[in-house]
Amino acid sequence: MAVPKRKTSKQRKNKRRASSYRLNKATVVECPNCHEMKLPHRVCPSCGHYAGKEIVAEAE
Repeated sequence: MAVPKRKTSKQRKNKRRASSYRLNKATVVECPNCHEMKLPHRVCPSCGHYAGKEIVAEAE
């Protein structure tokens, strides 16, 4: 049976685990109607359009 020759240090252990703790960057796309950045597959918060249609009417 394989046995570690040296004790794994806290630093080495934490470096190995750090990749699972890291957050992924949020994907953002440009709205084709107003060219503002928005989350994909969601209504644009600035103009209210989704898939070429106005879903939420703009408040005047």
